[in-house]
Amino acid sequence: MVRVSVIIPTHNRAGLLQEAIESVLAQDFTDYELIVVDDGSSDNTHQVIGPYAASLCYVYQENRGVSAARNRGISLAKGEFIAFLDSDDLWLKKKLSRQLAFFEANPFAQVCYTEEVWYRHGRRVNPKLKHRKYSGWIFEQSLPLCIVSPSSVMLRRETLDKVGLFDETLPVCEDYDMWLRLARDYPIYLIEEPLIIKRNGHPGQLTQQYWGLDRFRLQSLEKLLQNGLPPKHRRLVLDQIISRCRILAKGFFKRGKLAAGIYYTFKLYKCHSLQLNDLQ
Repeated sequence: MVRVSVIIPTHNRAGLLQEAIESVLAQDFTDYELIVVDDGSSDNTHQVIGPYAASLCYVYQENRGVSAARNRGISLAKGEFIAFLDSDDLWLKKKLSRQLAFFEANPFAQVCYTEEVWYRHGRRVNPKLKHRKYSGWIFEQSLPLCIVSPSSVMLRRETLDKVGLFDETLPVCEDYDMWLRLARDYPIYLIEEPLIIKRNGHPGQLTQQYWGLDRFRLQSLEKLLQNGLPPKHRRLVLDQIISRCRILAKGFFKRGKLAAGIYYTFKLYKCHSLQLNDLQ
């Protein structure tokens, strides 16, 4: 048994993966295992792993997406806690020790995350106000966009067993889906110290490969609605679904995709009807 299982999913990021691994090995806390799940890379990822073979568990699988890669890592994990690191991000030296100290001081806590340092195209940038992070019961603040970065999260394994794994039907926004499910049932605590470095703007970022990310966020919101929510959360989720359906319908009509535009318009009016029924 180790204290923390660290899971790095990766796909064709050999140039970034080495630094991510090094940032884990440089931690000032050592009671962890490192699991790297290679999701069907066709570059030289295997060669990058070579020098670290004795320091980590390397698993290769056919390309199934980042959710499947994280879930494979979770299935192999032996730690009391789970921590994720995207292969294009980095950890600062005290990341694990700070979070474990938080859990020791707050034994009731199930999940925590940290502040971040952002780089885009190699230059440091400041997050916008909409990316502001919150602590505690953050379900409402997590609805407009994903404010929790996977690389910043540590959670108890038993909590992950209760809320379920990452949704493998989502090619992107799988983190938005996971943190909403967690935030629905648990407070997510913020450590107000930057302990990770997020590197954005490089080729291969999943969010740059898909138009209309609201399609996938909508899928997450509809799942929440189907699984039952307290009245306040239900109202907030319906508001989000209506807003995103309106944006998607407008976008598809603008692109001449009439069938898709009509589809999201129908969803929009269906949710309006649900709102009216809730008020009666």
